Amino acid sequence: MKIRILSAFAFLLTALTGLTQNTDSDFSAYLFTYFTGNRMEQEQICFAVSPDGYNYRALNDGKPVIASRDISSTGGVRDPHILRCEDGKTFYMVVTDMVSANGWDSNRAMVLLKSTDLINWESSVINIQKKYAHQNDLKRVWAPQTIYDRSAGKYMVYWSMKHGDGPDIIYYAYANPEFTDIEGEPRPLFLPKDGKSCIDGDIVYHNGVYHLFYKTEGHGNGIKVATTPSLTSGKWEEQDDYKQQTTDAVEGAGTFKLIGTDKYILMYDVYIKGRYQFTETDDLRNFKVIDSEVTMDFHPRHGTVIPITDAELRRLTAKWPSTPRD
Repeated sequence: MKIRILSAFAFLLTALTGLTQNTDSDFSAYLFTYFTGNRMEQEQICFAVSPDGYNYRALNDGKPVIASRDISSTGGVRDPHILRCEDGKTFYMVVTDMVSANGWDSNRAMVLLKSTDLINWESSVINIQKKYAHQNDLKRVWAPQTIYDRSAGKYMVYWSMKHGDGPDIIYYAYANPEFTDIEGEPRPLFLPKDGKSCIDGDIVYHNGVYHLFYKTEGHGNGIKVATTPSLTSGKWEEQDDYKQQTTDAVEGAGTFKLIGTDKYILMYDVYIKGRYQFTETDDLRNFKVIDSEVTMDFHPRHGTVIPITDAELRRLTAKWPSTPRD
């Protein structure tokens, strides 16, 4: 009887809200979205797939799956972040609208993308300097990501911005229902106690707590974590230690849960050495290196991984097949 009641409640919730709760049993593979370098032809969205979260192969022979010139104002995009929406069938992707050859303080925009099949994408450019007043001293708009804010019942877009000689600060705004724009004024999401720069925010919701992975920019040694039960309360608990397991410079943290387990992967871009590092955790606090278990036939830069279904995997590989490599 209890099972029937719960099932009826789930059906009613879905009917009223349009939301569908995916479970691990729905998924069988992973999609990795990334870019590959600092040349304009490398600042493009690429896809790779994995059967297990450890071994990845590039789709489309490693070539872009979306042309930056078709979606951006600068001709290049970086830092792709992809999210499966609460309805289980819609996907949001956000990217930095930037060509690094123009300078690290050259960009003012991000791109919002939306798809229902992972193949066809609608896009909108959001230029912060043009959209909002009092942005004359804006220098850069970096590494946007999206998360569903359960308290607000809305999708939050968050990214870092630097104004004048101030620090890089992670801001947020809610997306409109069509995911074509952001609404309201951008507000600071997280301000570290030391008042210094932070970029590359990546938020994971786990056991009722939001975990923000971020990079200390221009000081310190890499990736830290702050936690909160409410995204907009301004009350964050900062962990003192750095989470990367290398002494090399890192950026672009990406965190995802392994299907059917309690384990999470924290991966990051060891950008000066031109490699990625994968670590594993079961508490989002302590991490061990698992590089020996990971294979990739490509060289990614800052990207993200999500679980996908078998049908989605077949659709992606049919659209963008790759030549088998020896």
